[in-house]
Amino acid sequence: MTPVRITSALVDPALLDLPWSTPLEDWPADHLVALPQGISRHVVRFVRMDGVVYAVKETRERIAEREYDLLRALERLGAPAVEAVAIVADRVTEDGEPLEPVLVTRHLQFSLPYRAVFSHTLRPETMNRLLDALAALLVRMHLMGFFWGDCSLSNTLFRRDAGAFAAYLVDAETGALHLRLSNGQRDEDLEIARTNIFGESLDLQAAGYLHEAIDPEQVSDEVVRRYEKLWHEVTYEEKVDADTRRQIDRRIRRLNEMGFDVEEVTMSVIDNQVRVRPKVVDAGHHSRRLLRLTGLDAEENQARALLNDLDAYRVESDLADETEAAHRWLTEVFEPVIRAVPAQLRRKLEPPELFVQVIEHRFRLSEQAGRDVGLAPAVQSFLNDVLVHRPDEQAILGYDPE
Repeated sequence: MTPVRITSALVDPALLDLPWSTPLEDWPADHLVALPQGISRHVVRFVRMDGVVYAVKETRERIAEREYDLLRALERLGAPAVEAVAIVADRVTEDGEPLEPVLVTRHLQFSLPYRAVFSHTLRPETMNRLLDALAALLVRMHLMGFFWGDCSLSNTLFRRDAGAFAAYLVDAETGALHLRLSNGQRDEDLEIARTNIFGESLDLQAAGYLHEAIDPEQVSDEVVRRYEKLWHEVTYEEKVDADTRRQIDRRIRRLNEMGFDVEEVTMSVIDNQVRVRPKVVDAGHHSRRLLRLTGLDAEENQARALLNDLDAYRVESDLADETEAAHRWLTEVFEPVIRAVPAQLRRKLEPPELFVQVIEHRFRLSEQAGRDVGLAPAVQSFLNDVLVHRPDEQAILGYDPE
């Protein structure tokens, strides 16, 4: 094997087994995973190692190092972005010819590039949800002080989220992280986004993937309009007089509906007026942590309940390592509950919701009994007394949990 230099916070030994002396575009199929792929100026391939899928991108070393550092910094901030894994440099062919370094990132499970989302003609209301997700992503990145420099549909991954979409940054090579962005920096990022999205929408229209009612120019303008509306709602300082509590509650509810949680509310008195400015945090923290630890894809409230159960299991088991605790909880607690459901009842609820309802049922039974009834009896009681009487979720949602 030709020696290579790997920069990584946690090296996966399986990386050494990949054919680094071969140009990425010529990698053999037995190393690759067939996944939907967006448009990229670089050669990108997907590989599976030890059950985990990674994206491998050839680029210049300085660019790879910069993007690796940025993605690591965004991960520490909890940003909705892909996770940087490693840089592999000093690659040469068997004949000694130099090859470009590669950046390795972890593939975001259940995500799709925009061209896969547009694999059939989308209705205008579906496009609206996509634009909402992209606008919210850009607002979240700007709140963190991140200047993207190349915001586009191509540099974004989308995950379906209960009828909507959640957007994630997938390419940060043109980005920069600051303590705070100026209005000029935000405006520049918005103008880049407008130009990129207009061009991508024209491409989609030419390919027949845009509904006839959708105008490419309106698409790019709409992203900017939604961004500006959301940015205003998140950041403006509100003056309130009487009935302060009700006005603050109304503001917080609007932010929640837009996908943001409120961590705290700052109030100051100026000229006998109370001025209110909420501090927002990105919604979805719990669902992202659950996905990272277990691979389970759940809504935020479901994820919060599942993580509470996982954390309780970790304390009871006296496990210091969070990753080990998550693996054991998944295999010893979550999966046995799901497998306990008879085949004819599995269409009633999707697995995360099923588990949440089981642990809530266990709590109610334990409260009635004045003691912990245990998980196994609670599962059996839930199946016999609750689940069997529920309608099929698939029939209601048009969704197959399996």
